[in-house]
Amino acid sequence: MPGTGTAALGWALLAGALLLLLPPLPVLPQPQPQPQPQRRDVQETEAHFNITYTDWVDAKLLHIYAFNHSVRRNRTEGVRVSVNVLSEHKDRPVLFVVRQKEAVVSFQVPLILRGLYQRKYAYQEVSRTLCQPQTKAEVETQHFYVDVSTLSVNTSYQLRVTRVENFVLRTNERFSFNATAAQPQYFKYEFPEELDSVIVKVTSAMAFPCSVISIQDILCPVYDLDNNVAFIGMYQTMTKKAAITVQKKDFPSHSFYVVVVVKTEDEACGGALPYYPLSKNSSPDEPVDQHNRQKMLEVMVSPAITSEAYVSSVLFCLSIFLSFYVLTLLIACWEGCRQHKRKGLLSAMDSPSLDTASLLGHSHSIPDSFLGRAYDSYGYGSFGNGSSSSTEGVTDSLGSTEVSYSYVGQEQFKRRTSSTPTRPLSIPMGERSLENVAGRPRLDSLSSVEEDDYDTLADIDYDKNVIRTKKYLCVADLARKDKRVLRKKYQIYFWNIATIAVFYALPVIQLVITYQTVVNVTGNQDICYYNFLCAHPLGNLSAFNNILSNLGYVLLGLLFLLIILQREINYNRALLRNDAHALECGIPKHFGLFYAMGTALMMEGLLSACYHVCPNYTNFQFDTSFMYMIAGLCMLKLYQKRHPDINASAYSAYACLALVIFFSVVGVVFGKGNTAFWIVFSVIHIVATLLLSTQLYYMGRWKLDSGILRRILHVLYTDCVRQCSGPMYVDRMVLLVMGNIINWSLAAYGLIVRPNDFASYLLAIGICNLLLYFAFYIIMKLRSGERIKLIPLLCIISTSVVWGFALFFFFQGLSTWQKTPAESREHNRDCILLDFFDDHDIWHFLSSIAMFGSFLVLLTLDDDLDCVQRDKIYVF
Repeated sequence: MPGTGTAALGWALLAGALLLLLPPLPVLPQPQPQPQPQRRDVQETEAHFNITYTDWVDAKLLHIYAFNHSVRRNRTEGVRVSVNVLSEHKDRPVLFVVRQKEAVVSFQVPLILRGLYQRKYAYQEVSRTLCQPQTKAEVETQHFYVDVSTLSVNTSYQLRVTRVENFVLRTNERFSFNATAAQPQYFKYEFPEELDSVIVKVTSAMAFPCSVISIQDILCPVYDLDNNVAFIGMYQTMTKKAAITVQKKDFPSHSFYVVVVVKTEDEACGGALPYYPLSKNSSPDEPVDQHNRQKMLEVMVSPAITSEAYVSSVLFCLSIFLSFYVLTLLIACWEGCRQHKRKGLLSAMDSPSLDTASLLGHSHSIPDSFLGRAYDSYGYGSFGNGSSSSTEGVTDSLGSTEVSYSYVGQEQFKRRTSSTPTRPLSIPMGERSLENVAGRPRLDSLSSVEEDDYDTLADIDYDKNVIRTKKYLCVADLARKDKRVLRKKYQIYFWNIATIAVFYALPVIQLVITYQTVVNVTGNQDICYYNFLCAHPLGNLSAFNNILSNLGYVLLGLLFLLIILQREINYNRALLRNDAHALECGIPKHFGLFYAMGTALMMEGLLSACYHVCPNYTNFQFDTSFMYMIAGLCMLKLYQKRHPDINASAYSAYACLALVIFFSVVGVVFGKGNTAFWIVFSVIHIVATLLLSTQLYYMGRWKLDSGILRRILHVLYTDCVRQCSGPMYVDRMVLLVMGNIINWSLAAYGLIVRPNDFASYLLAIGICNLLLYFAFYIIMKLRSGERIKLIPLLCIISTSVVWGFALFFFFQGLSTWQKTPAESREHNRDCILLDFFDDHDIWHFLSSIAMFGSFLVLLTLDDDLDCVQRDKIYVF
């Protein structure tokens, strides 16, 4: 059909035209033939233990060494693989893969380990101990394979597989071995049935190279390289000593691995960073060969103490300090019986009350056989018409065996008293005191009383500048303010320190709990600076013995508070019955500072215990803050005894102590080797000494203002240039000159030597000043004709002996956070008391007893003056 053919031809021409109009299609690339993976030959060898295989391998060859050995259920044998690559091609290492039943271990040789600042260290010889899987059968044959491969060309190597002798450690048996960074060692220990905890001790005669001791559970793989040893378990850095206490309850299998790794660098142990050699043609990333960096060590596992030792140690600690409660109770009963017997003898004389006789000036003849001696007149003048007859005799009889009071300057003092009218101890004087007692309760709380509003120093009779600048002062001159106001003033010391204690202790407790939790979770025992050779854990606490030994501070501080409370109750009872001795005799009784001292002692125990939860560089101030406070409060109390009206307020005192603690923190953090800090601190120390000396010398009657320099020059001109006159207050000048010599010497010592332990240096300054003032007080007390009674004398002697022994144990230095943890452990020592307490624990025991005795000395030192009228008590 011609029509059909024509139509088909037309459609064909149309399709061709359309194809010509369309753009040309891209040409698809032809697929290139993929390179075929290089075929690698596999060479398998039946290998045996204790045979050295020397062979070569390249990119076309894979060596497989097949080993088998028998494993017994009740016997564990270690297997160690040692390799050495003889080729110098460090850029193409040889890979060794050990395939076991339950683990795969792979490592390359040369082994590249990184140090500080990503430094690379290469090791040609590598040895690894294989993790041993457990078996339930009596005897089982296990297979493992060592695959050797590389991408380099014709690399020679040596392979040797051996059994580890003494792989299982035995109790109380020492074992010596060598280790390097690329040849770590680990051993297994299994708990005997009778032991619940052990101490793993590792020692070495050489401090460096630095090493790491790790305790890990029986799991595969074992982390035994420098870059992964901290991944699991407990670990410590080590120079010469390391000790870790391990408890059976922490390991379900009742066994563990002791892993010893030598670090690539010594910086973690306090050593110097090695010189990093770089040649002209080498790259900074090229690894350094450390050659033969090995260490010889010795390990021993010893039994730790039993639970019975914990109980006996706690009972021992309690018995020591509770015995002080019993002793105090016995002394109190004896003193009560003695006082009762004396009152009975006095009442048997059928005479009026001695208190009434003293108040009214009645004379009563008391036989010398009862009094024990004849009474002489006091050298400081007397009441009324100046006679010191029976009134003083009666007063002195209540003080038992007082000695005659006199002073080298008594002639001048008599002249002063003869020209100055004194208040007679008569009815008007008694009526004033009795009216104060009867008109209002003395135990009320004056919430809005201000000291200046109740100053009983009447300007029309006396002026502060006149009274306080007299050449010879009596306690009566500085005890003229209202007793309620002073009681309120010194109570603030107690309430302030109680408030400080609460706000200080709560975050401290929270922080140390966090520290202990971090140690337990991470296993990093370098965080805390314990004496690891005598650190006995209990619960979550790593060193319970160091915490328990602080119990003495708390118990003895509480006992001191109870003693003060009893004294205050007796004193208030005496005031309520208008006892003349309580009203007008003896050193004025203010108990607020004593309460603050007892509270500070208790807080020292609490915060010292918190510090020893995890002692380290960041929480040292917990242990020292209240030591500064105790030293400061003792000096304030000693000064307050004879200067009650002009003693520092609680706010200024605690502000100064806060400044001391601030300098303590700054000195520890920034003072080490910092010349600028030591210059600034020494200048501040000297200036503060001069300002305090001026304050003490002039009894606070001076002003620090713009005219101070002019007044200083005027005094120097009048006293040194116009006429050469000695100091008006000789005794005070002697004390202050000695104090300035000591403080200037300490400032010079700190500036020249720059001791590392700045906290102890600062505490030494406070203690030296306290001892100086206490010695001056004792000397002046004896020089003034006063005496020291039996109880304070025994306290002084016994406290001095205890302080000597305490300081001996303190300076043993079982650890120090001024060094690295590894270096600190070199000072660790074994327990010396009940196999539970170390030297530092004994320091805690003895120092708590010594502080308690020191407080008793301050409390009872002036008991001999309780029956001496205050205008006969000299101020110094």
